[in-house]
Amino acid sequence: MSPSKAPVEATLDPRLLRIAAVVILGTFMSILDTTIVNVAIKELSKSFTAPLATMQWISTGYMLALATVIPLTGWAADRFGTKRLYMASIGMFLLGSALSGAAWSAGSLIVFRVLQGLGGGMIMPAGMTILTHAAGPKRMGRVMGIVGVPMLLAPIIGPILGGWLVDDVSWRWIFFVNLPIGAIALFAAQRVFERDEPKPHHSLDWPGLLMLSPGLAIFVYGLAETAAGVGLDSVGGGGAVLLGLALVIAFVLHARVRQGALIDVKMFAQRAVGAPALTVFLFCTAFFGVALLMPLYFQVVRGDSALHAGLLLAAQGIGAMISMPIASRLTDKLGARRIVVVGLSLVALGMLSLSQISDTTTLLQVELTLFVMGLGMGSTMMPAMSAALSSIERHAVARVTAGLNVLQRVGGSIGTALLAVVLSHQLAVAMPAGQSATLHVGHGIPAGAPGQVVPALGAAFGHTFMWSFALVICALIVALFIRRSHVDTAAASAAHVIVE
Repeated sequence: MSPSKAPVEATLDPRLLRIAAVVILGTFMSILDTTIVNVAIKELSKSFTAPLATMQWISTGYMLALATVIPLTGWAADRFGTKRLYMASIGMFLLGSALSGAAWSAGSLIVFRVLQGLGGGMIMPAGMTILTHAAGPKRMGRVMGIVGVPMLLAPIIGPILGGWLVDDVSWRWIFFVNLPIGAIALFAAQRVFERDEPKPHHSLDWPGLLMLSPGLAIFVYGLAETAAGVGLDSVGGGGAVLLGLALVIAFVLHARVRQGALIDVKMFAQRAVGAPALTVFLFCTAFFGVALLMPLYFQVVRGDSALHAGLLLAAQGIGAMISMPIASRLTDKLGARRIVVVGLSLVALGMLSLSQISDTTTLLQVELTLFVMGLGMGSTMMPAMSAALSSIERHAVARVTAGLNVLQRVGGSIGTALLAVVLSHQLAVAMPAGQSATLHVGHGIPAGAPGQVVPALGAAFGHTFMWSFALVICALIVALFIRRSHVDTAAASAAHVIVE
């Protein structure tokens, strides 16, 4: 190879940069929507006079919808073409955004958020497929580095933007803000992406889809009802848990024998894939639940505005932004297990601190806790997913990636449902007689309320965060079984992006 040829092959030419910019635009929008809503939960609860146990489905339903469509991406891309899929996904996401902004009740908002999630779930996988084909293997690492930066910024920008919109404009604009961004993304995709012809080569696993998607939704619903105090012996609690679990188990048995199953569950039975996958699942269950409740702590217990709460949450995103690139490099040198264990230890330390939180905890302590948790998050997700991807053949990467993303979203949906309902139950127990826990989530602390109300609220949050601490400890134990192996650079680069 001549000296002049190598640089040309590795050059990020203008066409590739344009494709990357369009992918970033669509992906940034979908990631932003997972964080922008959390700071609005208090205002939404007030607007619709709905309890936290109901309003948490705005986040839970969205993540369950994401989990449902992620495994369909490969089939849909082959069936309709990647460019069409990308544009259709953005279109559905925008329709869900417009309807969510126009919602008239808690129920309608939850339904429209599910629609938004069905579109948003395919935006990133479809965009990354287009970008991977355009970049080729020799330029993939550099392209991933460019794409990853805006994705790290979304968790910081989301709560701040959402807080400003809630305080100074309207909660409806946390959804309407997607419309101009999405319109630009659609126009750019039409102009920049090359048309690819559909090449269907396998049928959709309809039986698997009809077992997995309803099973997950019913299981999470039953879990939330059980945590709310309905009881395992009730139809809405234990009955739903058992039915959902039965459907999920039926899917696993089905996927073990079917060729081209929705998720290749056989791969996850291997220790090299299963240990990091279970680590990711447990971590997401703990982390996404806390992400929902921390804005409420700032607003309900400390009396902060939505914007102030969003600004205070930035410490966590900054921590993740600092540690993720460092963890990527260290994973290549030291192997994934050591980095994941260190990351989870930092998260556990932060969760333990949150479990002791109260109304008198200093703001400095809270911010340091969030920063440490961010450092831990950035050192956990990417190395764990890289560990799973680096141990398999390249032809299986796409299937395992889909499974990991499903586990990530399902864990997040279980975490938000569980912790929100546990907090609601704790508030009901802690509040003095005659005080409504729902009122305090939606309207804050009433004027003239007894002096013991604020300490009771703080204690309720601290007790709820103990659940997250226990989940992170479980994740830490599982992480010890991740194999001692170095991660190849391609897998690390891919995981750096799919982690979001």
